[in-house]
Amino acid sequence: MNPRDRLAVTLLLVSTFVVILNETIMGVALPRLMDDLSITASTAQWLTTAFLLTMAVVIPVTGFFLQRTTTRGAFLTAMGLFSVGTLVCALSPGFEMLLAGRVVQATGTAVMLPLLMTTVMTVTPPASRGRTMGNISIVISVAPALGPTISGLILSVLDWRWMFGLVLPVALGALVLGALRLPDVTEARRARVDIVSVLLSAVAFGGLVLGMSRIGEAVNGGVQPVTLGALVAGAVGLALFVARQIRLQRTDDALLDLRTFRSRTFAVGVALMAVMMMALFGVIIMLPIYAQDVLGVDTLRTGLMLLPGGLLMGLLAPAVGRAYDRVGPRPLLVPGTVLVSTATWAMALLLGAGSSSWLLVGAHLTMSAGLALVFTPLFTSALGSVDPERYSHGSAVIGTVQQVAGAAGTAVFVTVLSATAARLAADGATEVTATAGGVHAAFLVGAVLTLPAIAAAFAVGAAPAGSAAPAHH
Repeated sequence: MNPRDRLAVTLLLVSTFVVILNETIMGVALPRLMDDLSITASTAQWLTTAFLLTMAVVIPVTGFFLQRTTTRGAFLTAMGLFSVGTLVCALSPGFEMLLAGRVVQATGTAVMLPLLMTTVMTVTPPASRGRTMGNISIVISVAPALGPTISGLILSVLDWRWMFGLVLPVALGALVLGALRLPDVTEARRARVDIVSVLLSAVAFGGLVLGMSRIGEAVNGGVQPVTLGALVAGAVGLALFVARQIRLQRTDDALLDLRTFRSRTFAVGVALMAVMMMALFGVIIMLPIYAQDVLGVDTLRTGLMLLPGGLLMGLLAPAVGRAYDRVGPRPLLVPGTVLVSTATWAMALLLGAGSSSWLLVGAHLTMSAGLALVFTPLFTSALGSVDPERYSHGSAVIGTVQQVAGAAGTAVFVTVLSATAARLAADGATEVTATAGGVHAAFLVGAVLTLPAIAAAFAVGAAPAGSAAPAHH
């Protein structure tokens, strides 16, 4: 990689880290926001739900957007939107403006990850892709893990608006540096936008994410018609969206080119990634609930308990990337999925009302090690097996699957937790015992989910050696 390309990738890595960190920063802050803005838990949850919804709606369009615009144009659009959204959040007097700021932030965030992946696949020669993708895995796995720790630290000394106030200078710095120094490593192509596909994709992915994120809330009062309607609309929208893309592919006019799935490695890789994302997001949401409501740990200590796992992922990612360049995906994926499954089973069987918090840290560390072994090989082999002109579409598919799987994981874990806890409480269990039982059931479902992932890991092949990066001018 020449110095110009290296600068582009570094700048994109740092910027993407900042925008993804921001994705999970709200979780720990919700109780504080509920007090400060006098809103209910379900209203506060919209700050996270609206963010995920916007991501799910915007990401499918990015494959098309990245083909129409240059690297620099896409970067300035994404970081510009993110900076404006962050400013709006930092200055917001109440809930409505904060929500609007989160939506603008999410629009920028949605463009960054596919832009980073497409750029990396375009400028990195196949022989060293694993190492560069290892750095991307740091961004994708460590940033969400650090979010709760950082917001816990900020909230222990400052007002919640500082969560955005402290991110803003970094975002603006990246924006200025990008405007001055970011080279164009991809070329813009003419492409027609199919408005019907954009609308169908918004209904499909928006409906699915909205429906799933509301299932958890609806457990105590039964599933509401809105939730059911969103899921049905999402499923129907998805079927129509896929049918339309398959038709438009013949003339190369698809919004999201699904021919990427013709590669078996890509198809298996994406399915495996969906399961791992469900496990990651489910656990990210379960462990703080368990630590705070069952073990009685405060927010700052909860954040610190999850920190070693996040750091371990970051430390392992570059080594995993280098190993991938030497041995390919399977020798890393198989032990990785086994570790994730073992950790989830351990959480299901060992974490109870009287467990030591060290057990939680140990299980989370084991899971983090497993995920570190899984993500880099998955991204690299899945994208590497796609034709170079479809990298932007492959990146958009991966980004979309991550968002939908993340929402699904959260929904599954929270639904099982709430339903089980409600049943136990009705049978006369104390609140702590009921919550512990709910957490146990949620982890059990998650553990069962991880078993087919081990089998799938054997089916992922290496990306073909001939998928060289296209020459750029």
